[in-house]
Amino acid sequence: MKAFYAAEQKRHDPKAFLSSGAPQPNPEQPERVERLLAGAKAAGCSIERPRNHGFGPVAAIHTPEYLDFLEHIFERWQRIEGASAEVIPNIHPIARGGSYPASAVGQAGYHMADTACPISAGTWESALWSAWSAVETAEAVLSGQPAAYALCRPPGHHAFADVAGGFCFFNNSAIAAQVLRKNAARVAILDVDLHHGNGTQGIFYARPDVLTVSLHADPVRFYPFFWGYADERGEGPGLGYNLNLPLPRKSGDAVFLQALDAAFQRIRAFAPEALVVALGLDAFEGDPFGGLSVSTPGFARIGEAIAGLGLPTVIVQEGGYLCDALGDNLTAFLTGFGSKVKGPA
Repeated sequence: MKAFYAAEQKRHDPKAFLSSGAPQPNPEQPERVERLLAGAKAAGCSIERPRNHGFGPVAAIHTPEYLDFLEHIFERWQRIEGASAEVIPNIHPIARGGSYPASAVGQAGYHMADTACPISAGTWESALWSAWSAVETAEAVLSGQPAAYALCRPPGHHAFADVAGGFCFFNNSAIAAQVLRKNAARVAILDVDLHHGNGTQGIFYARPDVLTVSLHADPVRFYPFFWGYADERGEGPGLGYNLNLPLPRKSGDAVFLQALDAAFQRIRAFAPEALVVALGLDAFEGDPFGGLSVSTPGFARIGEAIAGLGLPTVIVQEGGYLCDALGDNLTAFLTGFGSKVKGPA
């Protein structure tokens, strides 16, 4: 299987975030890349560098207002006397839309959902190359690869069209799905991250051409708290095109695979021509976030089961944080997936 990654993705190096109000080291570290690269290579992937695809594929998902903010906010932030080293919001609007502040502080609150995605000098470049890795992977699948893997870091599924959040800036899975739409009338996104893919859901919530399905820890007491409930089904033309499958905390392999069966039933009913897998490895029993209890062999079974759908598939890396088994979990998923895939590797 081909895998796409650019070294520039390591330049984003966030230092802290708030957890229950207390500053903590940010877990979305550049070292994740080394662990994931090792895992992809162990699964037999050939690592290739993506091309620079320009702003077009990113602008197809994200608003120009948001892109302008992300590109320039760090430089603007440095001109604020006494400001923090990284862009971190300290105010958020209780309602969005209407007035738009000129202040860098106000815009940071408008465009950043939480404190988990600080912006520093390398963030813009890293996020672009992460998105371009997803674009290149989707293009490879459009060109005939049965499946390919995008090592996207920073991740993306918490990013809305104009809001960063949860370590995410550009929604790489949504960007990949939009690229696939060039040749596919219908695309499904299957999100198997520990956390609900709230940004992905928000982007496609009113669209009937992209089905969004997410398996995740029940948000009633878990991030992102305000999205991911079973009654969220879409709206307008997208009503019935969103499926959330919240799982009880500490659910293991058996429960996760049972929920996958329900996800597959909905995906087959949608009859997509291509699939995006938003691959979070943080559902692992030993992940620092500790929400679910999927085992390393469980990831192999999950990969094998998803491959059984028989769809051209773009695998986009989402979460999965520093622990001894991070690379092994990716190897297990990709190996399990590859065992069921037919066609050129």
